[in-house]
Amino acid sequence: MMKRIVLIAAGTAVAASLPSWLPRLVITARNRVLAAAGSTEGVTIPGPRIGADRLKDVYTHPHAHGRGPGSQLSDLIWYLIHPVGHVHQEHMSSGPFHSELAACTRGILAGSGADVEDLARRCARRVLDGTDPARLRGVRLRDLAMEMTAEFFHELVFRTPCPPGARGLITANADDALGATKFTRLRHLDRRAALTAYLLERIRVGAISSDLPASLDDEQRALYLHGNIFGTGVAQLAEGLTHLLLVLAHHPEVQQRMADEPGDTAFYDRAINESLRMYPLFGISQRITTGPVDIGSESLPAGSVLFFDYEAYHRSGFTDPDRFDPDRWLTLSPKDATFIPFGVVGNRPCPARGLSTVFLRAVTADVLPRFALHSSAGHTRSMPNRAPCIMLPRTPASPRPTAALKLMRVRDDWENVARSLTQLVLGCVIVAEARSQKLCQRHHEKPGVGTHHAQPKRKTGTRHA
Repeated sequence: MMKRIVLIAAGTAVAASLPSWLPRLVITARNRVLAAAGSTEGVTIPGPRIGADRLKDVYTHPHAHGRGPGSQLSDLIWYLIHPVGHVHQEHMSSGPFHSELAACTRGILAGSGADVEDLARRCARRVLDGTDPARLRGVRLRDLAMEMTAEFFHELVFRTPCPPGARGLITANADDALGATKFTRLRHLDRRAALTAYLLERIRVGAISSDLPASLDDEQRALYLHGNIFGTGVAQLAEGLTHLLLVLAHHPEVQQRMADEPGDTAFYDRAINESLRMYPLFGISQRITTGPVDIGSESLPAGSVLFFDYEAYHRSGFTDPDRFDPDRWLTLSPKDATFIPFGVVGNRPCPARGLSTVFLRAVTADVLPRFALHSSAGHTRSMPNRAPCIMLPRTPASPRPTAALKLMRVRDDWENVARSLTQLVLGCVIVAEARSQKLCQRHHEKPGVGTHHAQPKRKTGTRHA
């Protein structure tokens, strides 16, 4: 009897301890799977060969602009964004076609700061005013942020508010893409197809306010908007807003200051910079050298695969990099720090860099005076938990929901156990299938590569591509 009690007690103790050690063990295993998706020839920067002090030298080198099938990571990226890889400007080789699409994207995203700010505030209010207050007491911030960015980009592109049905199509597709990227789910072609069909219908009735690439037909234009604007644009800007709101939920003193002084744009910008430093939107940016790159004592031959590690770079050169401290930017200049939140100007920077900080500042300045944010959930750059948060109407004597936060922390720990196992399994499945399909490699092997005529074949079905 005593032996049984001891075994039960030991089993209970092991089970109770799972959240403290199992996710880390699974993450280590998953990272090994991801390493297999890259190239053994790859050079990670900053790393043992090239340090953080030389990252910008390499990143801006004229021979470090290449894209293509140089590593198995390229095939994984194409797998995740298929069937829009052939018209997604970030994943195509340089040339006239890339220049045409890049110019079109810049035109769509162009606008005065005042117009972008006004649009961002309108869209945030539209979402918040239409949300059941009960939902906000246990919301996932990324879901809420994605609704705001879907509204924002729809009105930016079509100059009309986003219908509820269209918002659902946009958010379902973006959430699906992010889930696959984080290995929490497989991709669903039906969601991609539904969004593309909606965009195609908008194009055919002449609803779009900007010129689209002349070399594309209407279906390809729909795929272009799908990938560049309503895929990457919606998802990345939503993640940026989510990181900012979640880090403020964890730092009530900073949050209160911003709520009390919504017109202090300088402090808002410092908080945004600090959030982007700690939680960069991009994890790894891949480039392939088109010629030799000589940096100091290092010589990288043509065809070298470069992996620019944003998170490691943003942590280098800062005192106490794990501490959220907006005021560190009082004495630091973003251009002089190890800080490239939107990439490097000399090598395909994010085309939305001009409007992103305006959007983040405008939405945050609208949310914080209205709502107090509370969270005890974990916060990582990949944010697979979608940022659980409690949003309560802000009052002078708003109590902290202590009991609810304790429950949130326990729930998040156990969700992390289940999710980490899911990520390990789906990571293996997705990496294996991406390697077998070789979408990027096959695309670049076709005649006419670099034009829109070389397209990957579209598969049918409702699972992953």
